[in-house]
Amino acid sequence: MSERIATVTRDTKETQITVTVNLDGEGRLACETGVPFLDHMLDQVARHGLIDLDIKAVGDLHIDDHHTVEDLGITLGQAFDQAVGDKRGIYRYGHAYVPLDEALSRVVVDFSGRPGLFMDVEFTRASIGRLDTQLFWEFFQGFVNHARVTLHIDNLKGFNAHHQAETIFKAFGRALRMAVAEDPRMAGQMPSTKGSL
Repeated sequence: MSERIATVTRDTKETQITVTVNLDGEGRLACETGVPFLDHMLDQVARHGLIDLDIKAVGDLHIDDHHTVEDLGITLGQAFDQAVGDKRGIYRYGHAYVPLDEALSRVVVDFSGRPGLFMDVEFTRASIGRLDTQLFWEFFQGFVNHARVTLHIDNLKGFNAHHQAETIFKAFGRALRMAVAEDPRMAGQMPSTKGSL
């Protein structure tokens, strides 16, 4: 199995971000974003996705967290797109249902080559810690646009906003893990009748 690792750097007037992704990792996270709750959520993605993530982000947090969160989604998406390569031999689709106490979320991903975010989540609070819950949509929108995936996120129940978010990110990690896994029955074939993704 060839190494599926990619490093991407994004350097703008608003943020300086470097992300390294290892799709065949052990679930390790090295993360410095300056946004503590986001770090906690990225730990869920790494741990439950068995994806190693090394993330360094410096952003204009004196304004707010928006640019850092959005640009991290963009950079992470670019790294995934590079690491997964031409998608030959992967399962392509992944899904997961994850509960945490009263909360339950479902995430479904397709490495289709067609960006699309369909997110049905009504957070019960406007912020978790200092993080505006509206920024989760910005993070995932940045990811899908640059990973070139279709992503469906549904929070099916839950009244604790922390639990809602955590079930989403855990399910996101599990769905990614399933989708990028190499299918031994595909033996390097393209998982599409079109012959390309």
